[in-house]
Amino acid sequence: MSDHTFESRLNLNELQNSITRVREEIGKVIVGQTQMVDLLMTALLADGHVLLEGVPGVAKTLTAKLLARTIAVDFARIQFTPDLMPSDVLGTSVFNLKTSSFDFKAGPIFSNIVLIDEINRAPAKTQSALFEVMEERQVTVDGLTHLMKSPYLVVATQNPIEHEGTYRLPEAQLDRFLFKITIDYPDLDQEVMILTRHHGRRAMAAIEEVKPVLTADQLAGFRAVSQSVHVEENLLKYIARIAQETRKNAMLFLGASPRASVAMLNAAKAYASLAGRDFVTPEDIKTIALPALRHRISLNPDKEMEGVSPDDVVRQVIDRIEVPR
Repeated sequence: MSDHTFESRLNLNELQNSITRVREEIGKVIVGQTQMVDLLMTALLADGHVLLEGVPGVAKTLTAKLLARTIAVDFARIQFTPDLMPSDVLGTSVFNLKTSSFDFKAGPIFSNIVLIDEINRAPAKTQSALFEVMEERQVTVDGLTHLMKSPYLVVATQNPIEHEGTYRLPEAQLDRFLFKITIDYPDLDQEVMILTRHHGRRAMAAIEEVKPVLTADQLAGFRAVSQSVHVEENLLKYIARIAQETRKNAMLFLGASPRASVAMLNAAKAYASLAGRDFVTPEDIKTIALPALRHRISLNPDKEMEGVSPDDVVRQVIDRIEVPR
């Protein structure tokens, strides 16, 4: 075994230990939802933004807040509303009487982890304000470019049921999210545990107990480790074939973009490193394909009317492609 492999193993052990501690901290408050937490951690390692979709009351906002608490970085929350303007998000130039010049007053988007609640409630003008910052980690206001601090992660939430007063997110913006994670209701045992915690008045106290276990520098190191995870050439072809198949699929009028292929690659490497492996397996790709693709494809209207979901199509595409061994 080479020194490089040994070093990689040690780094992966450290990464795994830290991620386990993050899970434990979040688990002090959140019951179940292990897949959501794992996918959030994957996105954090892959330096990708996340869209959380679920009905009200399934702890979308709370989970994002808790994730921010486990990392010693800045956190900001923005509630999107129909009257929100781009300057409310990005910031604005304010005239300074003392210096007779304009000073830039940064908006809430300038943080490390930014939670955007109900992202689909703001109109297209405000949505477009997010394009540059999500893709390039910078904001241009009045011709001046302001860079974001690292790490920079947008976690947005949306409610899939209520459509009154909401706007469909533009495809170009959806494509900037690494994952769209759908959150289900808890099962019976989990719901009983939630009630038990609330009955014992432990719920609010537990939130205060959640402590930072990761620094920005540690996270940067772990990201470097996860990006150096090995991917066989046949697995690169497997990812490309999945993306290509969505473009040929008769049920879809919009398939996955090349950005989606890159997202699957980065996410698979991060997911493998979470599992303590320095190589990607076909199972890693299968696991991350659904959250990486479901928001990047669009169904034909007739299939939508028939009740077919994007998840159904992604699963069908994956089932059709021979898994590399």
